[in-house]
Parts: sequence; structure tokens; C-alpha cells
Amino acid sequence: MQATKRCGGIYDKRMSSGFQIKPKTAIQKSKTSSSPSSSSPDLVVKPQPRPSDKLNPKTIDPFGDHSKAPSAFSAIYSKGGIPCRLVHGSVKHKLQWECLPETLPFDPLLITLAEGLRETKHPYTFVSKEGFKELLLVEDAIEKAIPLLPRLVPVLKAALAHSNGEVFERGLNALVQLSAIVGPALNDQLKHLLTSISKRLMDKKFKEQITVALQKLEQYGGKESVAIIKSKIPTYCSISS
Repeated sequence: MQATKRCGGIYDKRMSSGFQIKPKTAIQKSKTSSSPSSSSPDLVVKPQPRPSDKLNPKTIDPFGDHSKAPSAFSAIYSKGGIPCRLVHGSVKHKLQWECLPETLPFDPLLITLAEGLRETKHPYTFVSKEGFKELLLVEDAIEKAIPLLPRLVPVLKAALAHSNGEVFERGLNALVQLSAIVGPALNDQLKHLLTSISKRLMDKKFKEQITVALQKLEQYGGKESVAIIKSKIPTYCSISS
């Protein structure tokens, strides 16, 4: 059967829609009697996938592995959208910023780094947690971070609710770091985060770490934070009691 050129590739005429193989003649059947499937008059030749099909949205299986898109952070980092890189040291790793963190806008960088706290692969785990911490250490961090709290809290909440224990720990540490900077400004949003934290209290592995974190949240949030914490975690003992 003669092949036909189409879109720079070669395809078989049998691949055109609705084309079916006609019933074989008696002579043809006798030659292929050893293959029971070839004698069926209703046999339809299915088109074989072409290399160009990978680029055709109509041929992509939405349930295939390629449907698992990378997270926002990993995708942005891979494209160079995060202005820092991991530097491997002989003892420990560190971040190398492309420019001074003081000169960087927190919106959307701080939120993107917070999203990266849910990552579970290297180097995303280190870059996100270290980048979040170092960005909050700049001199005017409080003025830049407070306006972002309504958008930051849901992202941190997602990390605290994550099933992965290491992700939870990174989220908890980031919350304490944020509280140290913005202080009582976090109190209005604190109740949205405490539910996920309280659920981890039942796990002995995190109990001590959570207790210390709650004490830090009280320290930075002031007296008003005590009532908020107790409303979600009644067993909490205030550091001032």
C-alpha cells in the first residue's frame, strides 16, 4: 500500500477515519487460516501512534503520567524564576542570591517560597525553607510581609495540613519565623492555622516541637494570642501562667 505524505511525516492510508479492511476472498482466507483473528470480516486496523501525536492535544491521555504537572515552586525554580541557587558545601549547604535580598519584592517571592515548603524533593526543600527564612531577615521585612498575610496564611495552612511529617515541620518553623517578624499582626489569621497544628499534637513525635512553637507564637503575638491558641488547643499552658 502506498504511503502518503502529511504534515512533514509519513502515514498509512489505512489510518484515515472509518477505513475498514474488506472481507478477504476465499483464496486469501485459505492462506491465512492459521490466524483466526485475520478471518473476521469486521476486523478494523487501528492506527499506530505517530511521533507527532505527542504534540497533538487531541491525542494526549489526560490520565497519563504527563498530567502530573510540577508544583508552582518547582516549575518556577526550574525556569530561573527564583533569584537564588543552592551552593553545596563540604559541611552544609547555603543559598547564593543573585542580588541582595533587601532589594527583592516580597510579592510574589515570599508567597512562592512558602508554596515550596510543600515540596518533598531536593533541592526544592532546602531552597524554599532557607529562602523563606532569609527573606524575612531583611531590615524592612515587617512592612513587606504584613500586607501579604491574607495570602500567606492559606499557603502555610496547606503545609501544616500536609500528610508528610517533614513538610509539616517546615510549615511550623516558617510560621514561627513569620510570627517573629509580624508579631501581633498575625493574630487575626492565627486561628486558621491552629486546627492543623492541634491534630499533630496526638503524635508524640511532634508534641514537644509544637509546644515550643505555640510558646513562640504567644511570645510574639502577645496576650491576645493566648485566648486564640486556647480556643483551638484548650490544653495549652501559657508561658505567663
